[in-house]
Amino acid sequence: MTTKKFTYSKSEKLKSRKLLNQVFAEGKSLNAFPLKITYTCKDIETLSSAKVGVGASSRYFKKAVDRNRIKRLLREAYRLHKNKLLEFLPEKKQLSVFILFIGKDIAETALIAEKMPTILQKLGNSFQNKP
Repeated sequence: MTTKKFTYSKSEKLKSRKLLNQVFAEGKSLNAFPLKITYTCKDIETLSSAKVGVGASSRYFKKAVDRNRIKRLLREAYRLHKNKLLEFLPEKKQLSVFILFIGKDIAETALIAEKMPTILQKLGNSFQNKP
């Protein structure tokens, strides 16, 4: 019996400027209001992996405290639901994902926890439809 790990380690974080630029320049996007995912999937030689980054707009959230809270909620929701996404990830692929909060009001934990599995399921389904 294997146990699922609910972690979000340093190796899973999308921090490379090169990868971030590539995600926004070449990536595809999905919406499940108030979340938006932009992603790319590339072939790699090693095991499958996913790198994820989160963000909130300073246009709608002027205070860094509010932006940091939203990002913390996004990371926590992803950490709890990432196993559903990793099941769909094809072998020898690296998935780079950036999750944006596009709402204009500070979100409740319940709203983000409700929408995160929905948008990760959409992302997983997009891999199933491709050959």
